[in-house]
Amino acid sequence: MLSLGRIRSRTCQTLDRRAFLRVGTLGLAGLTLGDLLKARSLGAESNAPAKSVIVLWLWGGPSHLDTFDMKPDAPLEYRGPFEPIATNVPGVQVCELLPGLAKRADKFALIRSMHHESNDHGIAGTIGLTGNIAGAVGLDGKSQANALRPSTGAIVSRLRPVKPGGLPPYVVLGDQLHQGLKKVVGEGGGTLGSAFDPFRIKYEPGEGLRLPDISLPDGVKAARMEARWDLLSGLNQPGGFDPHTGAAGRLDRHYELAHTLISSRKSMSALDIESEPARIREQYGSHRFGQCCLIARRLVESGLPFVQVNWSTHVEGPEDAGDGGWDMHDRYFQIMQDRHGWMLDRALSALLDDLDARGMLDSTLVVAVGEFGRMPKINDKAGREHWNNCYSALVAGGGIKGGRVVGSSDKLAERPVDNPVTPADLNATILTQLGIGAADLTSLNLLPLGQPIEALF
Repeated sequence: MLSLGRIRSRTCQTLDRRAFLRVGTLGLAGLTLGDLLKARSLGAESNAPAKSVIVLWLWGGPSHLDTFDMKPDAPLEYRGPFEPIATNVPGVQVCELLPGLAKRADKFALIRSMHHESNDHGIAGTIGLTGNIAGAVGLDGKSQANALRPSTGAIVSRLRPVKPGGLPPYVVLGDQLHQGLKKVVGEGGGTLGSAFDPFRIKYEPGEGLRLPDISLPDGVKAARMEARWDLLSGLNQPGGFDPHTGAAGRLDRHYELAHTLISSRKSMSALDIESEPARIREQYGSHRFGQCCLIARRLVESGLPFVQVNWSTHVEGPEDAGDGGWDMHDRYFQIMQDRHGWMLDRALSALLDDLDARGMLDSTLVVAVGEFGRMPKINDKAGREHWNNCYSALVAGGGIKGGRVVGSSDKLAERPVDNPVTPADLNATILTQLGIGAADLTSLNLLPLGQPIEALF
């Protein structure tokens, strides 16, 4: 069953809309789905550089020293076993595990001076997703002060509507982030409400997509469902409640989307990667992350403004058993060589090429980043610990100029030397490229937290 939050609304006759639809058996599935699939307010067309964003959330924290900010002159216990290679941009190098991206460096920019205040997965995840520590919950279960801000995806969902009859504007491919048994907050609507939580879709190699349960309850036929929706539509006539005001307006899209998904699978066509040529699917890689990057391309192509691909649906257990994320405290370099390096290189290279070939890269912002980096000094288990003081991000498309590096780190990659960038700055850049500015945030009772990274434009 899909779980995207709950909204209650009352009509002018004080009849709860949910209570009304619970009459009969449709409430067991249709109503619940309607309550959980989120609506959005009407918004104006934007002339911003980017129409859509794909965030590749590299959960667990990839090492900047073994990807985008190598230090070949540092002592061995810092630089590790991998060598830097030249890219197609003079003077810019990346790790030898990323040869595909090296050939495409003119298409993206690197930020080598990311930093923030926590090395706790739970807190760092919230900072990365929302740009702020407020409301974050650490792995010790302690919560930070003040209300949890909405994620950048939730803000986009609220301010950038999509056409009726399709998927919602904010989709996350993957489970809710968690570390062991501890859930990480920050992907949802925060102070905007759980109605703006993401629509979650899961994909597993060999199993395919796992979609929310949108089937009708036992005993409810399609015709009966249609009759109930006609009855619901009557509430929106003069004398009923106004579907475009207050919470009722936010509910309207819920029910419209529930209707669409239950009555027709055509709205799900963007998720049908089986219709992609085998050559394209192979370019992305047959692993989960690669195929989810392909699904993300299809979703933004269909008009969705914000898609997030979670590298891993979990971070737990033996770190090389299945897809354990980037949280590798031991056997790090072997796992990087055997799995993570080539998977990231192949999938991200294919995504950039695919968007470019379809004329979509200029209007699609692609961001690859984790919640932090890894400690520059290698530990005694051939791994790297958490490191929030300095890490890297990759940004491409959507009005961003490629072939450049923003910021730099010191000789051991421990701290930024110039142009330090925070997650709030990166999130502000995403919103800016989508045409969402300070006035828009103020309209949602949100204060801008960061500054757009001008060097990227």
